Amino acid sequence: MLSNTSHNDNKSSMNFIEFISQPWHWSISGLALVSIMTLLLWFGGEFGVSSNLRTFCAIGGAGNTHSFFDFNWKKQIWNLVFIGGAIIGGFIAVSYLPSSDPVQISDSTQIYLESVGINAPATIAEGRGYLPTEIFGSTNLFSFRSFVFLIAGGFLVGFGSRYAGGCTSGHAINGLSSLQIPSLIAVVGFFIGGLLMSWIILPKLLIL
Repeated sequence: MLSNTSHNDNKSSMNFIEFISQPWHWSISGLALVSIMTLLLWFGGEFGVSSNLRTFCAIGGAGNTHSFFDFNWKKQIWNLVFIGGAIIGGFIAVSYLPSSDPVQISDSTQIYLESVGINAPATIAEGRGYLPTEIFGSTNLFSFRSFVFLIAGGFLVGFGSRYAGGCTSGHAINGLSSLQIPSLIAVVGFFIGGLLMSWIILPKLLIL
């Protein structure tokens, strides 16, 4: 009787793992975002990721030297919890719930990537299917090209998000849902910048 119970529990556990490992319909993410934004607007909160950089600086005492960081950071603890949950959730997904297949990329995208020197992932081991080894592989980590992507790109993302008063999540999700015109302008800029980067700047950087 005990062995049957144990077998059933293991089977149920496997079915649950298989269920949450399968791709979910895009509407699930949409409903989750709508629910989160409804609750945030109801309770007067604001959603954003880059705003945590300001919170971290305030925690470190930057408010003593600059008024921009002089605010009650404890009211943003919920946002820090959100970031922590995203990190933990990503680790669990990659470590314990990975797909058995590499990331699915359209044929046209594969042809374009190969034209600029990036091979489409064939196995999970190749950057787990998402990070091209030609850019993020350990052998290329200290190259000039990787320096441009990681250091210069990271600086521009961090500086740009704060200069614009928010990142893609803050403007595209929180700003647009509250009908803010500056967020609409920022989102249009994101798309224009993304297109310029993908079709003009990125191919030139890949040949460095």
